[in-house]
Amino acid sequence: MPIKIIIADDHSIFRQGLRQVIDTTVNMTVVDEACNGQELLSKVKSNDYDIVILDITMPGRNGLDVLVELKNIKPKLPVLVLSMHPEEQFALRAYKSGASGYLTKGSPSADLLDALHKISLGKKYVSAVLAESLVTGLNDVSQQNLQHSLSNREYQVMSLIGSGKTVGKIAEELVLSVKTVSTYRAHILAKLNMKNNAEITRFVIENNLL
Repeated sequence: MPIKIIIADDHSIFRQGLRQVIDTTVNMTVVDEACNGQELLSKVKSNDYDIVILDITMPGRNGLDVLVELKNIKPKLPVLVLSMHPEEQFALRAYKSGASGYLTKGSPSADLLDALHKISLGKKYVSAVLAESLVTGLNDVSQQNLQHSLSNREYQVMSLIGSGKTVGKIAEELVLSVKTVSTYRAHILAKLNMKNNAEITRFVIENNLL
């Protein structure tokens, strides 16, 4: 029996591309798709899959929160997070939320297939880039502690502010109100003991979170 995979991503062209790559293997097949987190959770409740490929930056609910709920529904279901964000930004949070692997969308097809095969065997997949960054970051415990004080959504908003996006643009991208994003921003400033966006941006850049 081939390994049954569901892809959750809000871009249909990207889902089609993943299908084509996965279809090159003889023991895996994409049997379903979801365009947002809520649709994914609904399908996981009603159907049996062997692997979930999850984009954590879909509109609506935070992808890491969706991951946590998904693992509550089916704790043993392996999830490969495939994201536009570099490993340094979200990988550790993804693993702590229950992911079996994390890959950036620019990764080679061979890495994707390697990750899928590995997690299908019940193992964790860690890319060489992430492994190196983990070793490099061992000496920077204080900065890591600051980052971990943020919620998943606060961390996401911090990263977007650091990339130069305005509160209005972030609200549009995350499908949130400007007031809600402003509240997250206020929490970030308080937790990181900062005063403005410039300090947030410097923190993001200095810690290689872009």
